[in-house]
Amino acid sequence: MAVTTGMIGRGFYNRNSAPQWAAINYVLPWIVEAASGMDFADPPATVGLADFGCSEGGNSIAVMTTLVAACKEHTTRPIQTIHSDLPTNDFSELFKRLRPEGRSVFGEAVQSAAVGGSMYDQLLPPRSVHFATTFNAIGFLGARPLDRLPGYILPNGPSRLRGVGAVAEAEHAAFEQQAARDLEAFLTARSAELVPGGKLLVEVFGAGAEHRTCDGIYDVLNDALLAHVSDGTISRNVYETFYQPVYFRTLDELTAPVTAPQAQCAGLFRMERVESYEVPVPFVEDYQGSGDVDVYANAFTNFLRAFTEPVLRLHLGHDPDPSTVVTSIYDHIKGLLRANPERYPFHYVAHAMLLTRIG
Repeated sequence: MAVTTGMIGRGFYNRNSAPQWAAINYVLPWIVEAASGMDFADPPATVGLADFGCSEGGNSIAVMTTLVAACKEHTTRPIQTIHSDLPTNDFSELFKRLRPEGRSVFGEAVQSAAVGGSMYDQLLPPRSVHFATTFNAIGFLGARPLDRLPGYILPNGPSRLRGVGAVAEAEHAAFEQQAARDLEAFLTARSAELVPGGKLLVEVFGAGAEHRTCDGIYDVLNDALLAHVSDGTISRNVYETFYQPVYFRTLDELTAPVTAPQAQCAGLFRMERVESYEVPVPFVEDYQGSGDVDVYANAFTNFLRAFTEPVLRLHLGHDPDPSTVVTSIYDHIKGLLRANPERYPFHYVAHAMLLTRIG
């Protein structure tokens, strides 16, 4: 079974990724400041800017718009933006947005390209990238370390508030180790692609001291799946072998490959800046202001569906009519959120680190 696939396409992810954008927008000033201190005088002649995990491109293009403008303040060299995601990603929306009306969305002297592949592999030529970014994608695992996770649908386990389900310590450790291997592979691949002095900005959803981004969103998905086990729509075996291949790191886990004693990537990068933060979630803010639970439940469900449905469909591939089952699950989620919104509070905790390539 494939580990994961691209997000829901046809513009759905672009329309339902405002929380992700809030986390990205927080660190955009880091990009502008970092670009102002870069030296663009050395080869290659083209300034390479790469974003890994671009999905349909809405957020990726917005980031690149800021980055291109920042680079143009300091160089007149031609610029290439590179947008990368899994081969199963729907790149069609990205392509339409990159060249509206037949011209680059970034203006003159900027060309763009897309690369399909795993971000845990080297995807670009050595020393061809000046600035690389990734937002949220590093949380998705490159492999399934276990065949089944019988107690819950996420390796981080349920929220303390709900407490429905459990993940054993040994099970959690397997995912923690996989996430560490993935991060080291990602950093090693990017180190090969970056020019000496090149920058790498890594942002990802995570787990903080008080809140975790996974709480609420995976609790409601887990409850909906268990309801479908109870009514016989899906089997207990399907539930126990399905899990989301996503890991929510602590800040220490994110920085460990660079800063921990005997860190694997300490000789590749210098840590410039690191921060853990929480951003307001637009549909939560709107609900607190309006009290409209129907609008809230719909927005929450669509946000969750944009990145969880593709993995769920992969797992239900044997079902003769997976679309009916999938629709039923997300309709149930919407009903749970409408009936008891307080049961599934959602906080968006993010971690970010800015690195410079040594060498």
